[in-house]
Amino acid sequence: MKHSALRAALAGLFAATTLAAAPAFAEKTKFEFWHGLSGDLGERVQEACKKFNDSQADFEILCTSQGGYDTTLQNTIAAYRAKKQPAIAQIYDAGTLDMMLSKAFVPAKKLMADNGYKIDWDNYFPGIANYYATAGGELLSFPFNSSTAVIYYNMSAFEKAGVTAKPETWEDVAEAAKKLKAAGYECPMAFSFDPWPLMEQFSAIHDQPIATEANGYKGLNAELTVNKTKFIDELKFFKKMQDEKLFVVKTKQLGMDTVPAFTSQTCQITMSSIADHGTVGKTLPEGVKWDVGMLPVFKGTERKKSLVGGASLWVLAGRPEAEYKGAAAFLNFIAQPDMVQWWSTVTGYIPVTKTGFEAMKKNGFYDKAPYKGREIAIESLTLTQPSENTRGIRLGNFTQIRKEISTALEAIYMQNADIQSTIDQAVERSNQGLRRFEKTYAGEKLN
Repeated sequence: MKHSALRAALAGLFAATTLAAAPAFAEKTKFEFWHGLSGDLGERVQEACKKFNDSQADFEILCTSQGGYDTTLQNTIAAYRAKKQPAIAQIYDAGTLDMMLSKAFVPAKKLMADNGYKIDWDNYFPGIANYYATAGGELLSFPFNSSTAVIYYNMSAFEKAGVTAKPETWEDVAEAAKKLKAAGYECPMAFSFDPWPLMEQFSAIHDQPIATEANGYKGLNAELTVNKTKFIDELKFFKKMQDEKLFVVKTKQLGMDTVPAFTSQTCQITMSSIADHGTVGKTLPEGVKWDVGMLPVFKGTERKKSLVGGASLWVLAGRPEAEYKGAAAFLNFIAQPDMVQWWSTVTGYIPVTKTGFEAMKKNGFYDKAPYKGREIAIESLTLTQPSENTRGIRLGNFTQIRKEISTALEAIYMQNADIQSTIDQAVERSNQGLRRFEKTYAGEKLN
């Protein structure tokens, strides 16, 4: 028995020694992802991150909202200079050129190839991918939360006012607004000072340039030209509609922004992002009929494709190689068809790949409420092949340009400022900013 006890003791000691000598489970590689979404959309990003973390045991993504797009861009630049940058940053469309010229990123194609992922880059819709690609078509960042501008209609109000068809032109909208006004609706259409639908999207679908040099794609010497295009005609049209009390300014500063004005049925028409489709569906009272359409054009216009909005994911340079493996795994994970459909379902953003869109169509995603109508955004973005006026906007200091135009619009519609001279001044100030940007990056070439 003594020998048996000794053998048992030695066996136990050997087992304990073996366990002690065995390496501990490898820790997950942690990496950061900074984004600019908040509220419900911010929570959906956190949910996507949790789904990735739960799907595998090698990596842990730490997702942090920076509170807004502008702040995310600023914080990312500051962190990079301090060598404290995240592995991934969500940068909105207006910051694309700033990121390109910073050279502070790992190109999307190189990241995925280096980490063993074979990506069909042609699978991305050109109308989306081209915004984040070089002039030669190489995608530098990953389209993520993509959208375009659309127009929302309260069809229940239309029925009561005797509007029998969904408007397709601005002239149609004006006629519908007159009937709504006659039927007792005080705010037929809500609008704001946002240049995204009023200047950028309007210019694209009407085949109008925003700036020279193919909207900046061909060189840093681009100049804004919207003071010499049909954009001025649009502003005059909106002013006439405002004077007739058919179009009404709605902003947060005035107590109610355009989408809440629509969902509260204060106003019966508004322009916004397709990303608001989910919010509209959840917020309008049950039983209210509503619809969405491509942004209207003026009669006689040969409509062109609209511009992609939203943001893309940039992988930043200067991080450890292990983090790049995690970043590549995450980007591959969210690009899978099931995740593409999930993201579109819970947010309202559109699928960025052809396979993702086709899979959603096959599953009947767009056939019934509350998702019916979201396919309008894809139709709008893919209506025509990208051209110099519809590919996108590649201008430096574009955030400031948007602010200049927005300030001008506020002066026009709130202070009755002269349209032409006010836009002329905004363009002049914007071009001064473009020249400063060009000087900062003197000698840089756009690929």
